[in-house]
Amino acid sequence: MADLQRRNFPVIESTNANPVLGNARLEELTSWDANWAGLRVLVVGIGVSGFAAADTLIELGANVVVVDGKDTQETQAKAETLKIVGATEVLLGPAAMTQVPKVNGDPAELVVTSPGLRPDQALLADARQRGVQIWGEVELAWRIRQRAGRKTADWVCITGTNGKTTTVQMTETMLQAGGLKAIAVGNVGTPILDALRDPVEYDVLAVELSSFQLHWQYSLSPLAAVCLNVAEDHVDWHGGFHEYMADKARVYQNCQVAAVYNVADQRTLHMVEEADVVEGCRAIGFTAGHPEPSMLGVVDDLLVDRAFLDDRRNHAFELASVTDLKPVPTVHGVANALAAAALARAAGVSAEDVGHGLRSFEPGAHRIQPVAKTHGVVWINDSKATNPHAANASMSAFDPVVWIAGGLAKGTDSHDLVAQHAHRLRAVVLIGTDNANLVDALTRHAPDVPVIGALQTDSAGSAAPEDGDAVMRLAVNAALAVAQDGDTVLLAPAAASMDQFKDYAHRGDAFTQSVADVVERLS
Repeated sequence: MADLQRRNFPVIESTNANPVLGNARLEELTSWDANWAGLRVLVVGIGVSGFAAADTLIELGANVVVVDGKDTQETQAKAETLKIVGATEVLLGPAAMTQVPKVNGDPAELVVTSPGLRPDQALLADARQRGVQIWGEVELAWRIRQRAGRKTADWVCITGTNGKTTTVQMTETMLQAGGLKAIAVGNVGTPILDALRDPVEYDVLAVELSSFQLHWQYSLSPLAAVCLNVAEDHVDWHGGFHEYMADKARVYQNCQVAAVYNVADQRTLHMVEEADVVEGCRAIGFTAGHPEPSMLGVVDDLLVDRAFLDDRRNHAFELASVTDLKPVPTVHGVANALAAAALARAAGVSAEDVGHGLRSFEPGAHRIQPVAKTHGVVWINDSKATNPHAANASMSAFDPVVWIAGGLAKGTDSHDLVAQHAHRLRAVVLIGTDNANLVDALTRHAPDVPVIGALQTDSAGSAAPEDGDAVMRLAVNAALAVAQDGDTVLLAPAAASMDQFKDYAHRGDAFTQSVADVVERLS
């Protein structure tokens, strides 16, 4: 974007070159009413997004084969449903994921992949070798968003290492407060394709996009977009931090009205600087500090807008108070609220309605969620902190802390996190099975802080490493034994959960239940 000062950053270029060029038929598929009939498509994955993609393509008249590496009762039931609605074939089990099968006896013309599969997965590698184009469900959704006789919703898109779900839900609430028919979709849970097929004609879709989803999209042109922050995460999937950052940057391509960046994270500014946007698109910053013109920020504990008004050099719109943020005002919570406000303002929502939306917003579970207070100790569930950057946000809000941490590190590094917060740690209770980096960080930067392994505690029994519920009970009892009046026991694992739990929600629920048991026992 030409109006921004250039900085000496490396150029961000995605390794995923646009594969759309060169296939005339696929280039023409840019609306629901295009000629999808007979298109030979392989859908990879039968999860939430894969099922929605297959169901949509069948409705469009495509010939669809679906594959999934799992052969379970759940996938078998989904397979039967897809066959009933018209899938050509559904193949289950590991063997189905090795190469691209034929569709109706002929080579596939398109592969639509679920976002969790790595680009180097065998079937996807085979598709690239054969010259078959690969889309994600986001690319498919963007291409069918226009439909004769129906309103075409604008998209406002949110990505970032942390804060995506909270921000997309805040954005949804603000848009609805402004009288718009809006829904949060994408990585937040509801597939975009389901919203597009909903009888409700939405004005705006608030779309949460993971780096996985962004990797497989090429045509997206959102009304407004934001990358909230960038920190080391999913480097194992992307092959490195630079590649991860490049996929995050794709959210800004072809942005129409507002490319929103985080003033505190210069890498997001660089993404905006390098983005190829629609002429007239503005760069809008958000900051937890005092905002310059064309920014949203904080003045005297008020959230204010100095971007979406004419006299932005001399005036600002008041949006809300910092104290309106729930459940606990934090720096990253302020940043999320301002990012959401920027997207809502770009969509035409008034400053007053942004404030109404923020005050009515109820945050989801497992995100800095107070679950109990007993004997002067506050218990906080931030199971959604699945990487060090996310854990940093919640740890910054409390002091002193008994920290319950650990899990699947996903190739991330906890040294900076521990070094920054060592002074506030009363003790650390370890859960999880992939903690070598975290233990090394604690040894180097917090050598005097007691580190308790939940599996090695004797006072509350024992548990197998894979039994997450039992491990969490031990961890909570170990935290109780060391916590003092005025402390916060904080579950902010800085790691993924799938080594001992179904997902982060299961981990958070196990924590909440274990704390409830402690409170009942103490009462």
